[in-house]
Formats: sequence, C-alpha cells, structure tokens
Amino acid sequence: MTFNQQLFKESLTIFPGGVNSPVRAYGAVGGTPPFIARAKGAKLWDADGKEYIDYVGSWGPAILGHADPKVVAAVQEAAANGFSFGAPTELETRLGLMVRQIFPSMEKLRFVSSGTEATMSAVRVARGATGRDKIIKFEGCYHGHADFLLVEAGSGAATFGNPSSAGVPKDFAKLTLVAPYNNIDAVEKLFQQNKNEIACVIVEPVVGNMGCVPPAPGFLQGLRDLCTTHGALLIFDEVMTGFRVARGGAQELYNIKPDLTCLGKIIGGGLPVGAYGGRKDLMDQVAPLGKIYQAGTLSGNPLAMTAGIKTLEQLAQKGVYEKLNEQSARLTNGIKNILEKKKLPYRLQSVGSMWTLFMDNNDRFKKFFHTALDKGIYLPPSQFEAAFVSLAHKNEEIDHTLVVFEAIL
Repeated sequence: MTFNQQLFKESLTIFPGGVNSPVRAYGAVGGTPPFIARAKGAKLWDADGKEYIDYVGSWGPAILGHADPKVVAAVQEAAANGFSFGAPTELETRLGLMVRQIFPSMEKLRFVSSGTEATMSAVRVARGATGRDKIIKFEGCYHGHADFLLVEAGSGAATFGNPSSAGVPKDFAKLTLVAPYNNIDAVEKLFQQNKNEIACVIVEPVVGNMGCVPPAPGFLQGLRDLCTTHGALLIFDEVMTGFRVARGGAQELYNIKPDLTCLGKIIGGGLPVGAYGGRKDLMDQVAPLGKIYQAGTLSGNPLAMTAGIKTLEQLAQKGVYEKLNEQSARLTNGIKNILEKKKLPYRLQSVGSMWTLFMDNNDRFKKFFHTALDKGIYLPPSQFEAAFVSLAHKNEEIDHTLVVFEAIL
C-alpha cells in the first residue's frame, strides 16, 4: 500500500468520503486521489514523491503558479504582524482600490472569505434593493452551496427549480427559476411569466462548472437588455473568470457591464477570499449604511489582502496576459491538432487560460484521466470541470503534456 493509499484510508475514517470537498474524492473517475505534499510553479508533488504538471491550479486561483516567491515573502511578513484583527486595515483599502480600478463596474465592494459568501451576499443585495424574491440561474452554473443556489432544472425547458441537495427546503428552491445556459428565449419567457417578481439573473459569464462553456454570441448582451427592461439586476459570478479570461474578467472581454459582480480565488493569491460589489446606489444599501445585513470576522484579513495585492501587482505588469494567452494557445492548439490528426470525436473548448477536453463518454474520460495521472499530468477528476494554464507553465511543460496526450489519446 502506497503512502497516498494509507492517507486516504485514514481520511475515510474522519471526513465524509475522505475529503473536505466532494470532487476531491474522485467519485467521477474512481481510484485513490493523490495527497499533495507541496507545490511550486506549475508542478505538484504527492505524498509518495511523484511529480505532476498541474492543470487544476487550486481550481483557478494559482494564475501565477504555486508558491510565487513575491507572494510567499509578502505573506510571511504580514503573518509576523498577526493573522486576523476583526478590525479595519489599510491593506483592505489598497486591495479594494486595485480591484475597483480593474473592475470599474464595482463602484463599491466588500470583501468576504469565499466565493459562496460573495454570491450569497450579492443575491441578498439584489433582493433587498428590488424588493423582489425570485431569481434566475442557469443549468450547469455553480454559484456555491447556499441553499437557494443549489438548484437544478427539471426535465427540458426552463422551470421552477428543484433542490439538487438533500437539506435544501423545497420552498427555498421555488424562488429560484432555472433556464438552459445560452438560451435567451427561455430567460425572456421566465420574465414574461413572472412579471415584476424577479430580483436578478446570476450567471457564470463563461461557465467553468460544467466544463469550459463560452457564451453564445449575443447571450450576455441579451441578459443585460432583459434585466434592464424588467427592472432586475444582472449579477456576473466571476469567481472563476475574474482576472482569468482577461485582466478585467469576462465583463471586459465581452464588454458587458453587470450591476453586481462576484470575485474570488485569484484576488487572494490562493488564500481564502471573495468579494462582491457593484453600483454605488446598490452597495450603499448594505449595513451599516443600509438595511441589507452581511458580516464576517475574517473578511479582509491581512494575509489574504497581502497575497491579493502582490498577485494583482504582478498581473498588472506589461505583457502578462499576452504571455498567459500565448501559453494557453500553445496547449489548446496542440490538443486540437492531436484530435484532428487522430480523427477523434472529442471536443476542446477554451476561453483564455480556461479549457476543457470533452469526450463522448465518461468511461473513455476515466481511462484517459488515470493514464495521464500515471504519466504525471494532473487534470481535474471530471470532464465537467474546467482546467487552467498558469503563468508558470513553460514551453517544456506544455510540450511534454502534448507528447503524453498524443501517446494516450
């Protein structure tokens, strides 16, 4: 029995499924998940000492690569001054100003500790500001595990949501309407059927939680127009896409201005953090100025703020996104060439440094995943999760990945 297997066996006695987040259990692909001991740049090492080229990147935030020296040094210095104060710090303001400069739609914002907190809070603001209770979300879009967002559609057309988790009251789910992603007609129909009742539409502008799925031409603008027409708010969940598909996220890439934006992951340099914000008139309704309550002891903690500042400083350097997109294209174009050469019926979808290789059935993906893992390529353990390229991925790592893929596809 390997050390990884021993660790997993022990963890099964402590945690549900042996993990602290479901996808880590490898339920979709089977087998024993590697227990990661350390990471540096574009690579991981597991408890048995095996080396991997990492395309998960802690599910997106490791855009600089793991353990970036400047971020590590800054966090170490900040840690010597204390981990958390539950009080205002200059660091919060510094990072907040940086975020607002990059995301001008976020006229005011608030830091929280996770993407779930960000989306939950943004929806609360939308409901409080509009006085309406219903919201629209989309099949396949994940916005964290708040009760009213853990909802999936019924069979086929847009419908009232049904809870997709035990423990979510059906009455909560009834206020969540679900439409197919990229189907603007279904959204318009929901607005017509629920006139003056919909507080907001929340969407991943580029979906990452059913694999990488780009918006269809005109879809995001259609959402913007419908929300404006019907007095609802448009919320972009850019927890994954913010700073990833472009420096200013999907709203910069597609030139769409949402009313509220949710961020996470990257703005903490990999530490637990999130943020939500938007129009000043909306955010001024949040306590203590207004009656919409939201709070958090660890919100804006100095370690996450420091990591975020150092991360965003590096992302602001000239040529950074050109380099990131160039390396991403080197990988994705290489995969597409392999698929074309071998005449494989698979599909590669990507936006910026997000990508997913979709296969025609899960059995093929499972075999591909484990073979790649055995050969040191660390991919998401589901073909319905996006993978990521980081600034630490060099030509040699990408080219080695393509050699492995050509051999095993």
